Amino acid sequence: MTAPPNPRPGALREWRLPVLLFLTTFASMLWVGSAMENAPGELWAGLPFALPLMAILLSHEMGHYIAGRLHHVDISPPYFIPMPFVLLGTMGAVIRMRGAIRSRNALLDVGAAGPLAGMAVAIPVLLYGIASSPVEALPSRSEETQLILEGHSLLYEALLYLLKGPIPDGSDISLTSTALAGWAGLLVTMINLIPFGQLDGGHVAYALFGPRQDRFGRWVLRALPVVALLSGLWYAGKALLAKLPWEVVGHEALAGWHWLLWAIVLRFMTRYSGWEHPPTEDAKLSPRRRWVARFTLGLFVLLFMPSWVRVY
Repeated sequence: MTAPPNPRPGALREWRLPVLLFLTTFASMLWVGSAMENAPGELWAGLPFALPLMAILLSHEMGHYIAGRLHHVDISPPYFIPMPFVLLGTMGAVIRMRGAIRSRNALLDVGAAGPLAGMAVAIPVLLYGIASSPVEALPSRSEETQLILEGHSLLYEALLYLLKGPIPDGSDISLTSTALAGWAGLLVTMINLIPFGQLDGGHVAYALFGPRQDRFGRWVLRALPVVALLSGLWYAGKALLAKLPWEVVGHEALAGWHWLLWAIVLRFMTRYSGWEHPPTEDAKLSPRRRWVARFTLGLFVLLFMPSWVRVY
């Protein structure tokens, strides 16, 4: 999409804050990445992490933005959120829909464009990252151990097997910072594809199912604490069977706590957005877009991680 030759001053002003937040968030990622490279404070050392992760997130957000503009939706630029003291250096980005999306086709396009565009960048990044990451023996588990283990999804497991083959018991892949950026792309996409409310997955599901999605969304929200409980029981049970120390069992029992926290966040969001998804003016979704919707929701299954991260 080409911009008009003489953008109106209001459009230029609208992009000032988003660009400032983009640059600040990139600096935040560089800061976190430099620590991963054992060069804290040397920002350019963080490029192997910050550059691919920002590419993934920017592709995701611009997918939404461009799809919205093509459908003449009143949509804001992406506002990135810098967080230099968390694992990824950012809390992602938000885009404001300042007007209703009138058609199911437009809703599907806007909702699905972000995750699909982000995944188009995340998978090549992750493939390169896994290929360049060594498989190493894990240390023996003890109270002092503070390794962080990334969550595994069906897609992630398949890529690991494709590039590294079967990983022996007692060993694991040691992700480079670039591989971690690719993995983070899978995690962010999974979170956005939860079929609830006004998340990307909620938009896609509403485009496919219509008002029935409001009921499905309530079931999804009720299921998240159950997922947290079952995940903790699964990992804690494995630790008990392996006769590991009780401290380890306690850590593993909290493996799914992120799902519980996210359930609380989503429930809080309903206080402002309500339970019902904003309706569209039509009930039609083209046959081709139905397949896109099914594929996009199926992607959530492939990306689902029972535990996002665990302490080892």
